[in-house]
Amino acid sequence: MNEVSPSTASGPAPAPSAPASPAPLPPSVPGSLHALVLQSLDDDQAQDIVSIPLEGKSAIADHMVIASGRSTRQVAAMAQKLAERVKQGGFGHVRIEGLPAADWVLVDAGDVVIHLFRPEVRSFYNLERMWAFGDAPAAA
Repeated sequence: MNEVSPSTASGPAPAPSAPASPAPLPPSVPGSLHALVLQSLDDDQAQDIVSIPLEGKSAIADHMVIASGRSTRQVAAMAQKLAERVKQGGFGHVRIEGLPAADWVLVDAGDVVIHLFRPEVRSFYNLERMWAFGDAPAAA
């Protein structure tokens, strides 16, 4: 670790530039259902995880989480593991729709609704754009 002593520094050191990364996920309360969902998807190597806060937009849930898997097998496995982890975490049972085909699997965990897609299906339906109304300026 390189440190600069105060006697040789003429001002604050510039911050090292970090590589460009996707937008950070919104903070979640540790121990919450939302945090458990995000951690589970990260553990299962989900791709392009997006969390959309729904408070004030919809009464169906507090958060919508959208993620992709590389194959139908990974999408199905992520959904099943997520359901197990939610139950083990004491958040009750979840409903899963779309598991047999696993192109688009909906996991309803109550306060958090999770959509798991294969990348091609996700780009076709583009749920992020549909639910981001009012959050971003319209594209010209």
